[in-house]
Amino acid sequence: MTVSDGGPHADGGAEATESSILSLDDGDIHVCQDGPRDAPALLLIHGSASSARSWHPMVPLLSVSHRVIRIDLLGHGRSAKPADRTYAVPDQARRVGVALDRLGVEHAVVGGHSSGGVVATALAEQRPDLVTALALINTGPSLDAFITPGSAATGPSQWPPTDDQLRRFASTGFSRAGFQIPEELLDDVRGMTSHTFTATMRATRSYLEQRALPDRLAVLGKPLLVIFGEDDRRWRSSSASDYRAVPGAKVELLPGLGHSPLLEDPPRTATPLLAFTAIHAVRVN
Repeated sequence: MTVSDGGPHADGGAEATESSILSLDDGDIHVCQDGPRDAPALLLIHGSASSARSWHPMVPLLSVSHRVIRIDLLGHGRSAKPADRTYAVPDQARRVGVALDRLGVEHAVVGGHSSGGVVATALAEQRPDLVTALALINTGPSLDAFITPGSAATGPSQWPPTDDQLRRFASTGFSRAGFQIPEELLDDVRGMTSHTFTATMRATRSYLEQRALPDRLAVLGKPLLVIFGEDDRRWRSSSASDYRAVPGAKVELLPGLGHSPLLEDPPRTATPLLAFTAIHAVRVN
């Protein structure tokens, strides 16, 4: 099923975001597309307790030169939230790969924010034919880099969460306490179930416990860009240097920005990403 949403556009015009629901074997997946369909594909994967809407401010900057594809992972956003399916990172990555196959995408640069970068890594492990390069934005390389275990950053302590709990949880995603948190991001958390919230959080932890991301990425041979808001309150920004273990990895620190630079300063975040994709994106024949 395909519908049109009023979505972001490079010139602020009326071109609509194409919004689709793909019926997979284990649940419906919501997909958004912007930009020319014959442009190089750029897949964007959101973090835990978020959705494709978290990339909304970046899309006008990226869709001029890319076919920008955003996916709501199972359990998030407008995708299904079944209680009887696995939310393990490899299974989330498999669903993303199936979705891209359904869309006819053969090659894509894959960007992930926070735990979305973990899913992006798993996708590259499973589908090296599909993923041409990786861009990770404030994705912690290992659990050792996590700043605040047991704090509000791990999520609300009850379900459904109160508005105060939601705001305390969301506040650590930004560099300063006074940042105006977009209401739709709070709605994304409200829209989850207790099961999908806890299952996806545990899945990311389990994947990182098994093997650190730089170790996984070093053997893949994929071009890697790491963007990190230097004032991240969830993951130590100094841990970004761990990714230098990946041959050829490029690491960009953004001073004054926190865990969500794609929301705090979209142009500064888009600049290194666009420079990276200009080199590594594969054009459609």
